[in-house]
Amino acid sequence: MQSIVKATYRVRSDAHSIEGRARAIAVEQSVEMPVEAIDDEMVRAEIVGRVLDIADRGNGIFAVQIALAAETIGADAGQLMNMLFGNSSIHDDVILEDIQFPSALVGTFGGPRHGPDGLRQRVGASRRPLTCSALKPQGLSPIKLADLARRFAQGGIDYVKDDHGLADQAYSPFTARVEEIAEALRGLGGSTRYMPSLSGDLDAMRAQIGAARAAGLDAVMIAPMIAGLANAQRLIRDHPDIAFFAHPSLSGSRIAPPLLFGKIFRMLGADAVIYPNYGGRFGYSPETCREIARAALEERDGLTASLPVPAGGMTVGRVRDMLDFYGPDIMLLIGGDLLAARERLVEETKAFVGAVLEHRSE
Repeated sequence: MQSIVKATYRVRSDAHSIEGRARAIAVEQSVEMPVEAIDDEMVRAEIVGRVLDIADRGNGIFAVQIALAAETIGADAGQLMNMLFGNSSIHDDVILEDIQFPSALVGTFGGPRHGPDGLRQRVGASRRPLTCSALKPQGLSPIKLADLARRFAQGGIDYVKDDHGLADQAYSPFTARVEEIAEALRGLGGSTRYMPSLSGDLDAMRAQIGAARAAGLDAVMIAPMIAGLANAQRLIRDHPDIAFFAHPSLSGSRIAPPLLFGKIFRMLGADAVIYPNYGGRFGYSPETCREIARAALEERDGLTASLPVPAGGMTVGRVRDMLDFYGPDIMLLIGGDLLAARERLVEETKAFVGAVLEHRSE
């Protein structure tokens, strides 16, 4: 193979069967047919997947590394996932754990355009942790959501985003919501940025980005697994002036989170990646979260970093611990814990922002 992708799968198997399982995955993820039925020598030599390594991790778990032809992927993010895990994702004994991409393929996708530095510049921040919250619950009108955004901004927060369930509902149409919230924040004259959540088909999301830009916004949120990776890739490429936050909705598949959030979403161009933090509503371990952040930030293939955004049931009381754990290259997203303050939302937001700034000054 001239250019290969090395994909590592975590496979549950017995020692007697693992070589056959590994070969089956290699064939399934490349030609999906009996190899003996292929009479084209180029296909047999260059396209059929090859098992590179099988490592026994104990307790019936094996790490299987397979070489796949990069030419089968092209420059399409959807085809990337199809060739890496399309059919094998249906097997409940296989997890896609890691990928080593050839540099030419990484360059084709391009990675983030803005990253941590660009997100800090938007709010006039130095190299410090950023703060974020969410507009909830669903069912509120644009006016009520704008009031929440205003109070978050009065508390000094850097970014405020739509809840990912906000779309283009009758009670809160996208364009009306964007215009109302953008106007509310402009009226304060501060630096708080608002990012609306994109939804619908590709044409609808393009129109939503246009409405956001017309309202003076320069950041949006997209859920790549809902929108489709190829659609997310296209929108990011077509709107270089817009910062994109990747939301994790529907990402609970058998793809290792550090790979999906830290490598794949980053390679597609996500400037920030939101993911479930340990100790919240979801079951990620501290080590998984550390690996996600590392994959999003580490120098790799000349890519700009993606900013890690741990979230999901976080509280103001955990700010110090999270900053000790992650360091300054992070955006802390606290939603429900702030909203629970209700009439004291401004004061609680100030406490959140103050805790971040105080930790930075220590």
